[in-house]
Amino acid sequence: MDRDEEPLSARPALETESLRFLHVTVGSLLASYGWYILFSCILLYIVIQRLSLRLRALRQRQLDQAETVLEPDVVVKRQEALAAARLRMQEDLNAQVEKHKEKLRQLEEEKRRQKIEMWDSMQEGRSYKRNSGRPQEEDGPGPSTSSVIPKGKSDKKPLRGGYNPLTGEGGGTCSWRPGRRGPSSGG
Repeated sequence: MDRDEEPLSARPALETESLRFLHVTVGSLLASYGWYILFSCILLYIVIQRLSLRLRALRQRQLDQAETVLEPDVVVKRQEALAAARLRMQEDLNAQVEKHKEKLRQLEEEKRRQKIEMWDSMQEGRSYKRNSGRPQEEDGPGPSTSSVIPKGKSDKKPLRGGYNPLTGEGGGTCSWRPGRRGPSSGG
């Protein structure tokens, strides 16, 4: 029995010694490189999470493509809806073009009518310069224009005389200009 007891008592001493060695080695390793190991683990975790998200998205896209291939009637419905929407937009655009053309025709007609009126008034000896907004008034009832005092332009000077700093002119005596580019051309 002495032999059986001896290895048992020696074994815990070896285990204790190896645990102590392991503790010292791991402790010194963590003391020296602990922060690096921690940040590496965090970075590895983040990379794994991102990769798993991309893999899930890739799988989802593949499943969606498989569903699209399996259901052609859905694709046909989408294309028909798209064509109908395009047709509606084209019709709206055509209607706007027609309105614009009609407006242009009316403007041309108005210009033609004004030219005819101007020609007629010139033939009759009246002044042909008219304001397009006001019709020419002939002698008629109403207040006379001599009693109304026309408001003249005020004699105030505009501020800074039209100064604009972006143009580089006007306003000031300082007119800085940048120098020429490139090397001086000597002979």
